[in-house]
Amino acid sequence: MLRLYNTLTRQVEAVAPARRGELRMYTCGPTVYRYAHVGNLRSYLLSDLIRRTAERQRLTVVVCQNITDVGHLADDNETDPDGEDKVLTQARAEGMTALQLARHYEDAFRADCSALNIRPPDDSPRASETISLMIDMIAKLIETGHAYAAGDGSVYFAARSFPGYGELSGNHLDALRPGHRSGGEVSEQKRFHADWALWKAAPAGRELTWPAPWGTGFPGWHTECSAMSLQYLGDVIDIHTGGIDLRFPHHEDERAQSNSVAGHEVVRHWAHGEHLLFEGAVMAKSTGNVVLVRDLTDRGLDPLALRLTLLEHRYRQQINLTWDTLQAADKTLRRWRQRVADWARSPSKPMCAQYVSDITGAFDDDLDTPAALRGLRELEKDDAIPPGSKFETFAHADRLFGLDLARDVGQPARAALGTGG
Repeated sequence: MLRLYNTLTRQVEAVAPARRGELRMYTCGPTVYRYAHVGNLRSYLLSDLIRRTAERQRLTVVVCQNITDVGHLADDNETDPDGEDKVLTQARAEGMTALQLARHYEDAFRADCSALNIRPPDDSPRASETISLMIDMIAKLIETGHAYAAGDGSVYFAARSFPGYGELSGNHLDALRPGHRSGGEVSEQKRFHADWALWKAAPAGRELTWPAPWGTGFPGWHTECSAMSLQYLGDVIDIHTGGIDLRFPHHEDERAQSNSVAGHEVVRHWAHGEHLLFEGAVMAKSTGNVVLVRDLTDRGLDPLALRLTLLEHRYRQQINLTWDTLQAADKTLRRWRQRVADWARSPSKPMCAQYVSDITGAFDDDLDTPAALRGLRELEKDDAIPPGSKFETFAHADRLFGLDLARDVGQPARAALGTGG
């Protein structure tokens, strides 16, 4: 059985689906206003690895991953209804409409995920196309006393109405200083400084706005994920994934909203992936320290060399990515593919049960991918295992790794490579 670290309980726990034979997982999707960098993509690899591991255990995995194309403000300032939406700001800069820009970067995101063998979700709802779900959810929160409409047409979640606030991130209400999200500024419309906007009133002429009972406006970023996850996965979700940077305030607020609507704990297991550094610095557009998938291909590297590099570390470990490590991974990947192609020419033999057990056991153990990769390396060098057995074992294990190790099977033989790397 798969065991994962649960951010809520601060311990590694078995993932036991609520529904027999089916695991439901929600993954926070991209805000589609720019190309995703490789640090962003690490979060989606996490959900892919969970999915592959669960499917090996013969579970049907249902994945929902949203597309945020409205409501994510440039400074994440929850108090300023005039704040710039990231999509709108970039659309003006690139001379497109907001939705033209969103679709362009949504397509690019899907292409990047495909290049990394990250399987597409079963459902991928767009925020701009599910506004009615959000309005219905906000109305229910108002009705049950968890939210209130302000005089300007905005709606705020009443943070003190949810006793469990802070359990996910450790940021409890009594320790949050006023204006913690906005540099000290607190909206006059709020009843309590830590309340956040579920719906934001918009000035006349603003793009991407919709009519609502409280006034014309647009949804808050946190509102989107609650409404979409509840609609597409129901009020019991087995796993919710995302980057560690989303733990607060996004996931903390989302948990409060969803639980308040459902009346119980909605997400059974929260899984967060760590940050990725590049050449020793945090990867961020603001610093210019950004690497895209196309930067790898421009250097002649297989995009799956990035996947292999990420697998060399557990998802909860911070990684310092470098061009040297990517080039080394590319070399290893090409060697393994040639080995697999060579072994495929030998008579087929049964898989080596011990190596299969070691590799799958490592995945089950909180996605210990470094240990799983060590199993592949040991198998490659094990002279006691016949080539046909090595082929079958590598091919079987690759259903978990997702490295396309059998890609060169049937291709003309190449000169022998060393076993180092």
